[in-house]
Amino acid sequence: DLAHLNPPETLAAILEQTANLGFSMPSEPRTGAMLRALAAAKPGGRFLEVGTGTGLATAWLLDGMDRNARLTSVDIDPRSQAVAREFLGGDPRLQLVTADAAGFLHQQNPRSFDLVFADSMPGKYGYLDEALALLRPGGIYVIDDMLPQANWPEGHAQKVPQLMSALASRPDFCIVSLAWSSGLMLAVRSH
Repeated sequence: DLAHLNPPETLAAILEQTANLGFSMPSEPRTGAMLRALAAAKPGGRFLEVGTGTGLATAWLLDGMDRNARLTSVDIDPRSQAVAREFLGGDPRLQLVTADAAGFLHQQNPRSFDLVFADSMPGKYGYLDEALALLRPGGIYVIDDMLPQANWPEGHAQKVPQLMSALASRPDFCIVSLAWSSGLMLAVRSH
């Protein structure tokens, strides 16, 4: 199911730089395609990516956004985020923030985003409530890497079912878990 993804123009160059950096946690192309579709479903939306990395998922999100949508992407690592700056930084819809995600999440207004893609420990395995609080009704929370990954650190496998259970227990969210791509989970704020 990779044949018809039509990747963003900048993706090949970002992938090359990602490999040159030895960055071992890139977003999977099918995850990117899902993010692009979700961004397209929210015209004029306000999006948050927690964990820019080198900008692979960022490129997919931008590719799905209309001209009135806005994406804020935060990462603590200026070295990896520099790749995103180089290839995507000229897009006026994008704000790249180099900061600790935990502090950033605390500074945001509740219910101010239409989509949150949490691709870092803060916003996913830590500060989950803070990330979820940022979603408007109908807002979508997306996480990936829910299926076993070769780059998981020791002891990480036990955290995944705990996170999935925490999301499933939320009465204010409708969730779906997908054993597809790297393993996705979507949670939509119902009220």
